[in-house]
Amino acid sequence: MGRVRVEGMPTSPAELLSAAYNDADRTIDLRRRLHRHPEIGLHLPRTQAAVLEAFAELPLEVTTGTTTSSVVGVLRGARPGPTYLLRGDMDALPVQEDTGLPFASEVPGAMHACGHDTHVAMLVGAARLLADRRDELAGQVVFMVQPGEEGFHGARYMLEEGLLDVVPEAPVSGAFALHISSTLPSGTVNVRPGPMMAAADQWRMTVRGRGGHASEPHAAADPIPVAAEIVLALQAMVTRQVDVFDPAVVTVAHIEAGSTNNVIPDTAFLEGTIRTLSPERRAAVVAAVQRVATHVAAAHEMTATFEHDPGYPVTVNDVEVAARVLETARTMLGDPAAVLSRAPLMGAEDFSYVLEKVPGAIAWLGACPPGTDPADAPPNHSNLVVFDEEPLPAGVALYAQMALDALRG
Repeated sequence: MGRVRVEGMPTSPAELLSAAYNDADRTIDLRRRLHRHPEIGLHLPRTQAAVLEAFAELPLEVTTGTTTSSVVGVLRGARPGPTYLLRGDMDALPVQEDTGLPFASEVPGAMHACGHDTHVAMLVGAARLLADRRDELAGQVVFMVQPGEEGFHGARYMLEEGLLDVVPEAPVSGAFALHISSTLPSGTVNVRPGPMMAAADQWRMTVRGRGGHASEPHAAADPIPVAAEIVLALQAMVTRQVDVFDPAVVTVAHIEAGSTNNVIPDTAFLEGTIRTLSPERRAAVVAAVQRVATHVAAAHEMTATFEHDPGYPVTVNDVEVAARVLETARTMLGDPAAVLSRAPLMGAEDFSYVLEKVPGAIAWLGACPPGTDPADAPPNHSNLVVFDEEPLPAGVALYAQMALDALRG
């Protein structure tokens, strides 16, 4: 059991961690209830209701979104001051769960395979800790509970609805988020300054030739070998034109052409993704993919149409905030728990929209299941992914400590 808190005395990281573990049953119970009933996209009525129920017990000013099922809670401290934002996302993935967990998804074809149920549970737990310590806060904490992180731009919708100005007299000036990972050692907090995750763009192209009989390719204009040549040319473009210290990933993930064995089709379709770590590289690679497709097709007297859908921006951690996350993790959890990430992850995250507006950071909370080598654990987005629940209270305490540190003056 943790020590009894003395009114007026600042809570130490150790005391905060103890309080989070004392409240672990409620954190885990909420996580499991959400896990059983996952919802996908921007409209998550059941999940929103669970969050509103949890927030109703706390002294929060709560509002809900008009375009999505978002929830925003504002906790006002005992004294005026700045506003700090904590984010938790709450949408699931279109994945059929095969974990066999006793609290596995009861919704066919939907699963919390990226751990957003844990994010919501940790954020609510942090809200409870901070509500008990309002006298330590000089300012406001905004609890951002967002839908639609998995490709639906939920954070952008919340920003457009005025998220950062929810406290008009003191707009949000800093932000922090946690993301769980099954492939990092359990209980570790992993973060780095600068680019933490990549920008993600989607592209589609159609090579247009001229159909004909498969026995007479000279009388047709076969788009299939041209599509294959474009695939190879894109790989060469990345390795020969992209600086390895400002990297890019170009993946062709879908190719479709033809309908039978003896017909040359009119068209070949390709689509894929581009991942980059700087706005400059992002623009250059998008232009290069279009240029390669257009010119390879032209060399064969064909055309290639190109469509580009911009995805999430680069997720960039503020240098000072990332350092504070590491120091907080080290103080609260011990030296081994504070891990400076070697490199960015080429996945994408829509918390990037928030970090474009205010200084902040997102960190990875390791939750590899006991007895499993992180290198062999089913990763996030797998139908078999399982997260260790033991470090969830550590995540609760880290959320709360980041806000306390920002609002103690």
